[in-house]
Amino acid sequence: METITSRTNPLCTHLRKLSSSASYRRECGEFVCDSPKLLEEALLWQGAVHTVISTDSIPLPTLPAGVRHVRVPADVMRAVSPAQTPQGALAVCGMPERTLPEILDGRRYVVLDGVQDPGNVGTILRTADAFHADGVFLLPGCADLYNPKTVRATMGAVFRFPVWSCSAEQLRALLSRSGLPLYGTALRQDTVDVREVDYSRCALAIGSEGKGLSQQMLEFCDRTVRIPMSPHCESLNAAAAAAVVLWEAARTD
Repeated sequence: METITSRTNPLCTHLRKLSSSASYRRECGEFVCDSPKLLEEALLWQGAVHTVISTDSIPLPTLPAGVRHVRVPADVMRAVSPAQTPQGALAVCGMPERTLPEILDGRRYVVLDGVQDPGNVGTILRTADAFHADGVFLLPGCADLYNPKTVRATMGAVFRFPVWSCSAEQLRALLSRSGLPLYGTALRQDTVDVREVDYSRCALAIGSEGKGLSQQMLEFCDRTVRIPMSPHCESLNAAAAAAVVLWEAARTD
C-alpha cells in the first residue's frame, strides 16, 4: 500500500482528468468510480479495477492481487473526488471493449436518443437492468456512459449490463437484421396507449429531456407509444418515462 499526501502527485492529476474529460477517458481506456459501493460492485462483477484510492477511515473489501492501493488524507480525497461530498474511496477501472453485435438475440432493448443528463442516463441503465432488458444503446448526443455522474447513477449496473454506442443508421440496420421492431415514446397518428403494446420482442426508444425523439428516430420507429397522465402535465422526464415503459413491459412477461 502506498501513501500520497500531495494534491499535485501525477496520480491525482490523472484522477481529475479522468473525472472531467470524456476524451481523456477514451484515450486512457479508464474511468473513475467514486464510492465504496461502486468499488464493491466492480469487484463483485469482475470489473477491471486498476487502482483504489482511499482514506484511512474507510474499510475496504479485500482487493485482488495486482490492484494498486493508495491511501490519501481527507484533503487530497476532496481534491480528486468528482463528488461534492466524497465517500472516502475511489476506484480507477478499465473500460470494457464492447463492439456492436451482428445480431441481437435478446427480447428487449432500450435506445437513448440525445439523453444529455448523466443522471438520467445512469438511472435508465439501472432501471433497464432491474426490469430485465437485454441491453441499452446510446445514440449520438447522449451523456457519456463513463461520466462519474452517470456511473454513480447506475448503482453498479454499469459493470453487469451491456451498453453499446452507435449511430441511428447502425441501430436501424441491426434491429432489422434481428427482427426487432422499434417503439418510440412520442405522439403521432399511430400512437397507442403504453398498456396496449406487445413487448415480447422490441426495442424501446427514449428521447431527450427537452426535445423528445429526433425526427430521424421518429421516422425509424415502427410504432409510438404514450403514457397516460393528467391533462395538465405535458411530459415526464426521460428516466421517469423509461421506468414506466420498462415496468409495463416487464409486467406483461
